Amino acid sequence: MDTAESISGFDAYLFNEGKHYRAYQRLGAHVLKGGRGVRFAVWAPNARSVSVIGDFNGWNRHNNYLQPVDSSGIWEGEVPAAGPGQAYKFHIRSHRNGYEVEKADPMAFCTETPPRTASVVHDLSRYEWQDAAWMEARAEFQALDRPMSIYEVHLGSWRRKVEDYDRPLSYLELAETLVPYVKEMGYTHVEFLPVMEHPFGGSWGYQVTGYFAPSRRYGDPEQLMALIDRFHQAGIGVILDWVPSHFPNDRHGLDFFDGTHLYEHADPRQGYHPDWHSDIFNYGRNEVRSFLISNACFWLDKYHADGLRVDGVASMLYLDYSRQPGEWIPNAHGGRENLEAIRFLRDMNQAAYGSFPGIQMMGEESTSFPLVSRPVHHGGLGFGYKWDMGWMHDTLKYFHKNPVHRKHHQQDITFRSIYAFHENFILPLSHDEVVHGKGSLLRKMPGDDWQKFANLRCLYAWMYATPGKKLLFMGGEFAQRNEWNHNASLDWHLLSEDRHRQVQQLTADLNRHYRVNEAFHIDCDPFGFEWIDGSDAAHSVVSFLRKGWNGDTVLCVFNFTPVPRHGYWIGVPSAGTWEEILNTDSGLYGGSNLLNGAVQSSPGAVHGRHDHLSLTLPPLGAIFLKRAPS
Repeated sequence: MDTAESISGFDAYLFNEGKHYRAYQRLGAHVLKGGRGVRFAVWAPNARSVSVIGDFNGWNRHNNYLQPVDSSGIWEGEVPAAGPGQAYKFHIRSHRNGYEVEKADPMAFCTETPPRTASVVHDLSRYEWQDAAWMEARAEFQALDRPMSIYEVHLGSWRRKVEDYDRPLSYLELAETLVPYVKEMGYTHVEFLPVMEHPFGGSWGYQVTGYFAPSRRYGDPEQLMALIDRFHQAGIGVILDWVPSHFPNDRHGLDFFDGTHLYEHADPRQGYHPDWHSDIFNYGRNEVRSFLISNACFWLDKYHADGLRVDGVASMLYLDYSRQPGEWIPNAHGGRENLEAIRFLRDMNQAAYGSFPGIQMMGEESTSFPLVSRPVHHGGLGFGYKWDMGWMHDTLKYFHKNPVHRKHHQQDITFRSIYAFHENFILPLSHDEVVHGKGSLLRKMPGDDWQKFANLRCLYAWMYATPGKKLLFMGGEFAQRNEWNHNASLDWHLLSEDRHRQVQQLTADLNRHYRVNEAFHIDCDPFGFEWIDGSDAAHSVVSFLRKGWNGDTVLCVFNFTPVPRHGYWIGVPSAGTWEEILNTDSGLYGGSNLLNGAVQSSPGAVHGRHDHLSLTLPPLGAIFLKRAPS
């Protein structure tokens, strides 16, 4: 049974100070011992009165009033008639202008299924986890020098039940289908677009109203726990997208909660997000920090999440984000940095890492803000990883070009090596790149159909060989042709065609090579990468080594043109036989089958090395080679 203790003076003090990181244990709706009655608590400091309305009292706002907890702004009370499964809201009368409103519980553990908006009393302690082995070992599994290949998923459109009114799969149905698929494809992690409750499906979960409640579109909270549990039992980590950057202004949500701008800034120059037409959290308010940090800890605690990918970090860091001069307010020093947001992010990351060993926090940060993935005590923001948006942009720009022009843009593909180890990076080919008219990854590729597929195979090999953890949005693994549609299933019927099935096989093989070759694991230290030649722009050929702590070495060579290159010399660090372990032009993957097999080195200085290989570089292809044991 969830704890149902009354809010103590110390609880109130911590919450008001911005230091209560388990506020979900006190605020919200908590079932009393024996299941008889519910204790409700909500923060509404500018309310004249707060009452609970719901199924248990005929939605009568005069029946169950809450009482203030000293001067904390928190209201609390017990309702003996309330119980699990009953819907409820808070009726709030404000001190301001006679304002009255019915609000969902900001800390509700469960909600009605949209479009209904009430909160639902729910006891989260009923589920019995079976993932103890995973939880004990995940710190080693998720270390910086271990492979991390992430399959990004929107739960509502991965697969759908066409025969059942084209509905999304439930959490339990996903446990039966998605888990074995991710396992079979060789991914180490899955990342869910936000599962927190949201009123508009077209927001993909990024406009959150129920911060502590998983979406009822797919089932009950315990069913999401079961899905995560099944992933853990299969040895797969689960990352949740989390959105502390903004929230929607739906009337039942956080906006103007108690007749004042409580969670958001009052001044639209600080409190309104021009890109997403939503509200921006007031990170300078202590109670807002308690709310948000408690929310991060909640998903790591109650749902055993292995990490959070924090959305929109750049929009949090800069006061002038997407604003023109005069549309923003400088900080206390006259600068553009949001000092309160920086403090919040540091406090949040310290609380998460300090309380949940082995987790990883990931920031979607698209600017050059320094030290995003460095510890707070070194002056950083405290994230474990940062999404490398620069790599994504430059790489897709390069691959979009006709190969005949690529020789003039070699820097687009090689520039990243200058900053590759400034942060701990994740290389994202995410959902954002296959929506809003951008086209699927396959359709971004130039040339005829054969060249599109060859380019895509080469792109995937480039991502897996490049230092950084990997992320690919669902559908990309089998070369989805159409842009992603959140209201429809992926085009699984494409797997009846050889080329799509062959790309899927390549993705699985790339995951396998990434896992089993330690040379690919050192993603966050310059020791793991060494150029051979990044300067052959005339032929659009790039070559480098990946190296592991154990001496494991993989030679990676890329030909970004459709011209096969025979007898191409590559300098190697040691003499001997080098075996081709992967070739994206293999017939197994739909290529023209220009292979190398085992290649014996020859003496002769090339690329500053004493020995070299004479290789066949396939068209629009990538090859990986390892030195055979002596």
